[in-house]
Amino acid sequence: MTDPRAGRRCHNPLNALHSALYFSPEFNAEAEALGLANGRGTYFSAAGYFAARSAAMGAVGPGTVTATFFNFSHALITQHIPAAWAVATPAQLLAARLRAVDKLLRRLLGEEALASREMAEAAELALRATDGCHRAGRPLCAAEADQPAAQEPHVVLWQAATVLREHRGDGHIALLTHAGLDGLEALVSHTSSGRGFTPSFARTTRGWSEEEWSAARKRLQDKGLLNPDGELTEAGAALRAGLEHETDRLASAPYDHLGAAGVERLTELAGGFAAIALANGAYPKGIFARN
Repeated sequence: MTDPRAGRRCHNPLNALHSALYFSPEFNAEAEALGLANGRGTYFSAAGYFAARSAAMGAVGPGTVTATFFNFSHALITQHIPAAWAVATPAQLLAARLRAVDKLLRRLLGEEALASREMAEAAELALRATDGCHRAGRPLCAAEADQPAAQEPHVVLWQAATVLREHRGDGHIALLTHAGLDGLEALVSHTSSGRGFTPSFARTTRGWSEEEWSAARKRLQDKGLLNPDGELTEAGAALRAGLEHETDRLASAPYDHLGAAGVERLTELAGGFAAIALANGAYPKGIFARN
């Protein structure tokens, strides 16, 4: 592919379908049934999220979760990991996750969409793309890629979207580290761009205090990346744009493997499903800077 941005355009709707799980009542119900209570509001279970998203790696310790999730407070993670493994095994959490995905997509998309040729085609294309993912140096992607494929196309689509999302994310974390940004600085600079979560939602759900957030802003100001108002400087905006460009490059392998026509078709199909999901309330209102 000559344009690595095509991979990002394909990734965006796939990621929307992937991430909706962790804000859903279906996932919260499954997590609570296993004994992982929702301690942070009605739509985000920190205990369930840390355990379910890391479960593909096994019963790992909090250090591994902090390293791979990157922008969450280690103090918050230690409140839930490794305690979660005494409540539910990784296998139980992986199974619960797929049950929740099945219920969620049935609610958001409807039975007709799930049974459609378009869903089967999207699942096949996304799964084919994952064959091009690189495992080396990408722990979350590699762990997800090792999971057995489901039978239902809509669940297969979600699994493939998860592998592709983690493949991109693992590469992005490597670039953030190379740029000299720690997890909190990366989070603050991203929210300062006006993209992603609102600063308030990002800070609280990732376990950072107001003092820690302010200290990270000061560090970014000292680096010349933020101005006194907390907005990106020209250098900060250039850094964030460069990081996204390089992330596109590092994430290009699965989309190169799929080919330009396949990427275009998968983008079209995933975009259609994501639009329906978003219109049907896939995410709580007010958590994104631009929703």
